[in-house]
Order: sequence, then C-alpha cells, then structure tokens
Amino acid sequence: MEILRVENLTKIYGNNDNTVRALDGVSFSVQKGEFIAIIGPSGSGKSTLLHILGGVDKPTSGKVYTGGQDVYAQSDEELAIFRRRQVGLIYQFYNLIPVLNVVENITLPVLIDGREINKARLEELLDTLKLKGRENHLPNQLSGGQQQRVSIGRALMNAPAVVLADEPTGNLDSKNSQEIVELLKLSNKKYGQTLIVITHDENIALQANRIIAIEDGRITRDEVLRK
Repeated sequence: MEILRVENLTKIYGNNDNTVRALDGVSFSVQKGEFIAIIGPSGSGKSTLLHILGGVDKPTSGKVYTGGQDVYAQSDEELAIFRRRQVGLIYQFYNLIPVLNVVENITLPVLIDGREINKARLEELLDTLKLKGRENHLPNQLSGGQQQRVSIGRALMNAPAVVLADEPTGNLDSKNSQEIVELLKLSNKKYGQTLIVITHDENIALQANRIIAIEDGRITRDEVLRK
C-alpha cells in the first residue's frame, strides 16, 4: 500500500543571480513499511527533501501526498497537526530541550498536541530504548547515544506513520551508530512504521530495503535491495 508519493518536487532558494535549485523535479513513491536510505554528497538536496516530506519546509513546486492527502494543500494549522501526528523527525543533533528530563522530552509532542499520554506506549518505548532508570535525567546527564535514543522516543511517541531521520548517527561512534540503526529497524518491524533515513554511512544504507541516491537535486539511482 502506498503511503507517500512525491511528484515533480522542486525547491529553489534565493532569486535572480543567486538562485540555488536544491531539488529539481524529484518524483518517487513509498510503500507502507519500507525502510529507505537516501544517500548523496553534501549539498545534493537530501535534507531539503526530508524537510519537505516532513512538512517543515514548503516546496517551490510539485506535490507531496501522504496517505492520499495533498500535504501542502492544508492550512498552516492543519500542517502543524500533520507534523505532530503523521511524521516523526529525528535529527543528527538530537534537538532535545535542555531543561526537560527524558520523559518530558519524549512526551513533548503529545503535550503540545493537547492529548493524553499513552502510558503503556511510554513504558514500552523506555524499555525498548533502554532508558529505564533514566526517566528523570536531563540531556546533559546522558551520553550522546542515550540522547539520540530520547530523540527517537520523541519521534515514535505519537505513533507516526512515517519516521524521517536526518543523519541520526552522525555524532555517534560505530557501536552506538549500529545500536541506533537497530532501534530504527525495530520500530520499522515492530510498529510497521515507514522509515526514511538520510545517511553518509554506506553500512547503514546497505541495511535498508531500498536506496535512493540524489545528486544536484535529482534522483540518480533508485534501487531495491530486498523486499
């Protein structure tokens, strides 16, 4: 079942002589439950693409459909709800709130949404992410790997249909990197979530079901590695 479709996506920054075409006619579709790695050199448009898929940055032209819904045909308020409920974003630099503890950071999207915390899901995530016993720790009391686990928990707390990760292991050593990848793969399998990961790490890319390579804002390769 198709969960995401991108049609002729273009993103242009600047104007006149200073224009940069970050994305140039990108089109592809994603099936529910796929694990896709997006690769390409720095400045190729990978992060721009991810931010547009997540409703963070609007395209100059083209369409993004999630679950058959035209994402950018929505009002700003509807788009904010879409970001909170339909996608989970994981960043390289964690983006945790320094004055909030582990549980508060993980449950922040739910609280912002004005909904009740699913305590059973929270406990399951804390257990899966190996954060039991650290519920009250602040980010500066955690290792880099633990902070990234918290950011994964935050992304998964609302049970989003699509999880988007932008270089999620970029600040971690090889051991922690593989642990984070295993956690993302677990969420993909256990919760049936669609996973799209930007990475420079070939070892991570090769663990995906499919690799999409981008260069100069265009798709240069779209290869299925395994079903």
